[in-house]
Amino acid sequence: MKRDSEALKLRTKDFALRVLRLHRSLPRTQEARILGTQLLRSGTSIGANYRPACRGRSRAEFVAKLGIVLEEADETVFWLELLQEGNIFQAEKLSDLVREANEPVAIFASSVRTARGQPLQSDL
Repeated sequence: MKRDSEALKLRTKDFALRVLRLHRSLPRTQEARILGTQLLRSGTSIGANYRPACRGRSRAEFVAKLGIVLEEADETVFWLELLQEGNIFQAEKLSDLVREANEPVAIFASSVRTARGQPLQSDL
Protein backbone atom coordinates (compact mmCIF):
# COMPACT_ATOMS: atom_id res chain seq x y z
CA MET A 1 0.00 0.00 0.00
CA LYS A 2 2.77 2.43 0.91
CA ARG A 3 4.54 1.73 -2.38
CA ASP A 4 1.31 2.49 -4.27
CA SER A 5 0.86 5.81 -2.47
CA GLU A 6 4.47 6.79 -3.17
CA ALA A 7 4.02 5.93 -6.85
CA LEU A 8 0.83 7.99 -6.94
CA LYS A 9 2.59 10.92 -5.27
CA LEU A 10 5.22 10.85 -8.02
CA ARG A 11 2.59 10.47 -10.72
CA THR A 12 0.55 13.44 -9.48
CA LYS A 13 3.72 15.53 -9.26
CA ASP A 14 4.72 14.59 -12.81
CA PHE A 15 1.21 15.49 -13.96
CA ALA A 16 1.48 18.88 -12.22
CA LEU A 17 4.73 19.52 -14.07
CA ARG A 18 3.07 18.66 -17.39
CA VAL A 19 0.25 21.09 -16.59
CA LEU A 20 2.83 23.74 -15.76
CA ARG A 21 4.57 23.23 -19.12
CA LEU A 22 1.24 23.39 -20.94
CA HIS A 23 0.34 26.61 -19.13
CA ARG A 24 3.60 28.17 -20.29
CA SER A 25 2.85 27.26 -23.91
CA LEU A 26 -0.74 28.54 -24.09
CA PRO A 27 -1.53 31.41 -26.46
CA ARG A 28 -1.36 34.90 -25.00
CA THR A 29 -5.10 35.55 -25.31
CA GLN A 30 -7.38 36.57 -22.46
CA GLU A 31 -9.45 33.38 -22.66
CA ALA A 32 -6.35 31.17 -22.71
CA ARG A 33 -4.93 33.09 -19.76
CA ILE A 34 -8.11 32.69 -17.71
CA LEU A 35 -8.64 29.01 -18.49
CA GLY A 36 -4.92 28.33 -18.16
CA THR A 37 -4.85 29.83 -14.68
CA GLN A 38 -7.79 27.68 -13.62
CA LEU A 39 -6.08 24.61 -15.11
CA LEU A 40 -2.82 25.45 -13.37
CA ARG A 41 -4.56 25.76 -10.01
CA SER A 42 -6.55 22.54 -10.23
CA GLY A 43 -3.88 20.49 -12.00
CA THR A 44 -1.22 21.27 -9.43
CA SER A 45 -3.69 20.93 -6.56
CA ILE A 46 -4.20 17.21 -7.23
CA GLY A 47 -0.76 16.24 -5.96
CA ALA A 48 -0.65 18.99 -3.37
CA ASN A 49 -3.84 17.66 -1.76
CA TYR A 50 -3.01 13.97 -2.21
CA ARG A 51 0.07 14.23 0.02
CA PRO A 52 -1.81 15.31 3.17
CA ALA A 53 -4.57 12.79 2.37
CA CYS A 54 -1.95 10.06 2.73
CA ARG A 55 -1.24 11.37 6.23
CA GLY A 56 -4.88 11.41 7.30
CA ARG A 57 -5.28 10.70 11.01
CA SER A 58 -8.53 8.81 10.56
CA ARG A 59 -10.52 7.08 7.85
CA ALA A 60 -12.97 9.99 7.82
CA GLU A 61 -10.17 12.53 7.37
CA PHE A 62 -8.60 10.42 4.62
CA VAL A 63 -11.92 10.14 2.78
CA ALA A 64 -12.59 13.88 3.11
CA LYS A 65 -9.17 14.85 1.81
CA LEU A 66 -9.33 12.29 -0.98
CA GLY A 67 -12.69 13.79 -1.95
CA ILE A 68 -10.95 17.12 -2.48
CA VAL A 69 -8.32 15.40 -4.64
CA LEU A 70 -11.08 13.83 -6.73
CA GLU A 71 -12.82 17.20 -7.19
CA GLU A 72 -9.58 18.85 -8.32
CA ALA A 73 -8.81 16.01 -10.74
CA ASP A 74 -12.29 16.21 -12.25
CA GLU A 75 -12.05 20.00 -12.50
CA THR A 76 -8.72 19.64 -14.30
CA VAL A 77 -10.36 17.43 -16.92
CA PHE A 78 -13.02 20.11 -17.38
CA TRP A 79 -10.48 22.89 -18.05
CA LEU A 80 -8.53 20.69 -20.45
CA GLU A 81 -11.74 19.87 -22.33
CA LEU A 82 -12.57 23.57 -22.60
CA LEU A 83 -9.11 24.33 -23.98
CA GLN A 84 -9.53 21.49 -26.46
CA GLU A 85 -13.16 21.93 -27.50
CA GLY A 86 -12.93 25.72 -27.50
CA ASN A 87 -10.09 25.49 -30.05
CA ILE A 88 -7.83 27.45 -27.75
CA PHE A 89 -5.05 24.89 -28.00
CA GLN A 90 -4.43 22.15 -30.56
CA ALA A 91 -6.60 19.16 -29.67
CA GLU A 92 -4.03 16.64 -30.86
CA LYS A 93 -1.44 18.12 -28.49
CA LEU A 94 -3.87 17.91 -25.57
CA SER A 95 -5.23 14.41 -26.13
CA ASP A 96 -2.47 12.62 -24.17
CA LEU A 97 -2.79 15.03 -21.25
CA VAL A 98 -6.60 14.69 -21.24
CA ARG A 99 -6.22 10.91 -21.11
CA GLU A 100 -3.66 11.24 -18.32
CA ALA A 101 -6.01 13.58 -16.44
CA ASN A 102 -8.91 11.13 -16.63
CA GLU A 103 -6.87 8.35 -15.03
CA PRO A 104 -6.53 10.05 -11.61
CA VAL A 105 -10.27 10.73 -11.65
CA ALA A 106 -10.92 7.01 -12.01
CA ILE A 107 -8.24 6.09 -9.46
CA PHE A 108 -9.41 8.55 -6.81
CA ALA A 109 -13.11 7.81 -7.38
CA SER A 110 -12.39 4.14 -6.80
CA SER A 111 -10.26 4.95 -3.75
CA VAL A 112 -13.01 7.10 -2.24
CA ARG A 113 -15.58 4.34 -2.84
CA THR A 114 -13.29 1.74 -1.27
CA ALA A 115 -12.43 3.95 1.72
CA ARG A 116 -16.08 4.78 2.30
CA GLY A 117 -17.15 1.22 1.78
CA GLN A 118 -20.06 2.41 -0.34
CA PRO A 119 -20.81 3.71 -3.85
CA LEU A 120 -20.51 7.41 -4.65
CA GLN A 121 -23.76 9.33 -5.20
CA SER A 122 -23.03 9.45 -8.93
CA ASP A 123 -23.02 5.62 -8.92
CA LEU A 124 -26.53 5.38 -7.49
